[in-house]
Parts: sequence; C-alpha cells; structure tokens
Amino acid sequence: MTKLVESDIKNLIFFFRGQRVMLDSDLANIYGVETKVLNQAVSRNRDRFPSDFAFRLTTIEWQNLKSQIVTSSFAHGGRRKLPFVFTEQGVSMLSSVLNSKQAIKANVQIMRTFVSIRNLALTYKELEIRILKLEEKSDKDYKLLVSAMLQLKEKIEPSLKKERKKIGLR
Repeated sequence: MTKLVESDIKNLIFFFRGQRVMLDSDLANIYGVETKVLNQAVSRNRDRFPSDFAFRLTTIEWQNLKSQIVTSSFAHGGRRKLPFVFTEQGVSMLSSVLNSKQAIKANVQIMRTFVSIRNLALTYKELEIRILKLEEKSDKDYKLLVSAMLQLKEKIEPSLKKERKKIGLR
C-alpha cells in the first residue's frame, strides 16, 4: 500500500442516509485485505457493527453510486452481493477486528480525514452564520438609510416649494 493522502481518502467518502460512509471494497483495499476477508471479519463480529456503524446499500443506492464511480458489474465477475458501507464509528470499530500494522496505520489516517471533514463542515457552518448576521445587519442599516433619506426629503421639499422672488424682467 502506498502512503495514504487525505485527499485520496476524502474521495472515497460518500454520503448515504444522512451519514458519511466508506465502501467495504475501498476499506479492504486501503487495509491491504480482500473485500471478502473484511466482510467475514465483520460477520464474525456482527454485534460490534450495529446499523449506525455499518449497513448494506440498497439496490437503488448501489446503482446511484455505480453511476458516479467506475466499478465492475454484477454480471461480469464483479460483486455478487450489495456492498457494506461503514460510518466513521464503523471504520473505528474495524480497527478492533483487523489488527495488521497496515490496517492500524490506515485506520489512523482515515479517522484523521473524517475529523478534518467534520472541522471543515463546522467552518462552513460558522461562515454561514456570519454571512446571515451581516445580511441582517445590512438590512437594518439599509432601512435606517432609507428612513433618513425620506426624512431629509420631507425637510427639503417644503423649502423648494416656497415662492421665490423672480429675478429679471416682469
């Protein structure tokens, strides 16, 4: 396995059922094991992987994902079963069932990537809040400005309407 790069891992994280997840085949590749070995380890330790840690994609979810990524089909020697996906907690739990040095190193990097994504999401949320506050403040400032201009207009208009002394010939 080559050195894991955070951007490479980010590209392997997908969003399903409101959670960030990774495919069993991608994790197996990172950990340096076959997908069936990873899934067997999960099956033997099923109580460690409740549905909020790992779940199988539905046929529709899998078809949608396959349209986004290049993967082999069921008919041509590819997968025979729908893939498992693992949430951040599921990936963390995998470290307890896959104990090779490579799996441990990979797991550390994957967990760092999940944390990085979470921090990035928080930063975007903070920016969104700040922008909304600025919009709110600018709306108030705009209303104050319009109000001041209307008051100024009311004071100026009467003085413009006064009869002025005409200059020149009558």
